[in-house]
Amino acid sequence: MRVVIIGGVAGGMSAATRLRRLDAEAEIVVLERSGHVSYANCGLPYFVGGVIEDESALLLQTPKSLHRRFALDVRVHTEVTAIDAAAKVVEVVDLSTTKVYELSYDVLVLSPGATPVIPPIPGIARAMPLRTVEDVQKMSEAVARIPSSAVVIGGGFIGVEIAENLHHRGVATSIVEATAQVLAPLDPEMAQLVADEIQGHDVGLYLGESVVAIHPSTVELASGELLDAELVIVAIGVRPDVSLARAAGLQVGSRGGVVVDKFNRTSDLSIYAIGDAAEKTDALDGNATLVPLANIANRQGRVVADHIAGRTVRPLKTIGTAIVKVFDLTIATTGWNEKRLTAMGVGFQAIHTHPASHAGYYPGAKKMALKMLVDPFTGEILGAQGVGTEGVDKRIDVLATAIRAGLKAPELADLELAYAPPFGSAKDPINMLGYVAENVLSGLEETVQWNQVETLQREGFQLVDVRTAQEFAMGTIPGAINIPVDEIRGRLNEFNQDRVLVTCQVGMRGHTASALLKEKGIHVMNLDGGYETWVNSPSARNLQLVS
Repeated sequence: MRVVIIGGVAGGMSAATRLRRLDAEAEIVVLERSGHVSYANCGLPYFVGGVIEDESALLLQTPKSLHRRFALDVRVHTEVTAIDAAAKVVEVVDLSTTKVYELSYDVLVLSPGATPVIPPIPGIARAMPLRTVEDVQKMSEAVARIPSSAVVIGGGFIGVEIAENLHHRGVATSIVEATAQVLAPLDPEMAQLVADEIQGHDVGLYLGESVVAIHPSTVELASGELLDAELVIVAIGVRPDVSLARAAGLQVGSRGGVVVDKFNRTSDLSIYAIGDAAEKTDALDGNATLVPLANIANRQGRVVADHIAGRTVRPLKTIGTAIVKVFDLTIATTGWNEKRLTAMGVGFQAIHTHPASHAGYYPGAKKMALKMLVDPFTGEILGAQGVGTEGVDKRIDVLATAIRAGLKAPELADLELAYAPPFGSAKDPINMLGYVAENVLSGLEETVQWNQVETLQREGFQLVDVRTAQEFAMGTIPGAINIPVDEIRGRLNEFNQDRVLVTCQVGMRGHTASALLKEKGIHVMNLDGGYETWVNSPSARNLQLVS
């Protein structure tokens, strides 16, 4: 049996090496158009920034090492230009010699990855993408000359990573993002924390702006402003590379990727597609989605190899868990965000908390912001986001595992998580999300979100800040009055009996206040996440702009 794999890196090489472990006799040919078949794609920005100093650390395997260990026939600088699915033949060009030849296959695996989105604007040829080792080599050479300025077009994961690394190299850097926020998977009040971190490190941030032209030493924005740009990086995003698949008559789906079944077979059952080029199945709604992440590509490569070898495989659906470092912050997401749920017409309950990374009395505890989205009726966890300097990664990993396992939000309170003061709290942030979810979903407490405060005030709700007078004086939501939680029992006559909205710093004292007021017969609601969530929201930022 001859298995031909088009494209290496995560998906292609996972399929090739797994298949060899399962079948010692199969002929396995890997065709890779670049000069590198196995490298750490996600580490490329850090090589540009000098954080990873040795390029060889990113190059995991070579054709020689793969042949020695796995008896793989790996051909780099080799491009497949056509697939004849009926004849089971691919047309191949050796880019080193321009020799053209045909190669037959019994099974074909497509792993061509994705291509950078390059906008059709004047001067775009000067902009550098960051996708391959060749891209990073070219970019590293440019950065080594220490350009006076750089502009990164795109505020997604790659954009903010490369901006940080350019800053690390001493290059004055700006990010231009066409939407109103960085990092689209985050909701606005979480993304603002990242924007503050970027600007706090003297990286220019232009949100809601687009580049209309790239000049020899500047970038022109739609507003007419010119930004100094000796170096220009384009990091708008990627799209599945389906050129070969489409030309071969394979089905391409609504999301622009190759349509595959649960075994990653295409519409031609002798051809598989994996990685960034293939559409995935969303674990939450079962619809097609695109998730260009290395761990999913690796998993799909294994699934395909197992299926080719006749093993039983588990269907693979995706949650979409991702993480990124932005200067001192860790930002992680899993599942759906509020924007997507709203767009799909899915009801949800948002829960915000601001816990410490470990026990507050142990030195070095760092605050984080967590957001969880749950089904208000079933308690299903629909998604989560986290931003902080420490501890965010393991909390999002637990939540991603909980989603995969089908745990309901209140059941997070039941998880027995490792605890000692240097590592966590007796009530871990994950447990606390479960406690809050239980309170809200059971009807014990009624909460409102940051974007509802202004409307409720207009409807006549009394906004009461239950923090101390000192905290209140340092900043509060406009229109709030101050009745500290410890004084509530003696000042009950000051509360509106049927329309009260309480707020505190993060929601915990608000919960105590609302429980007491509810027992006294007062209709009360608690601001979810408290002042800490509100002050980072678009509502607060818009007020600051007006003032």
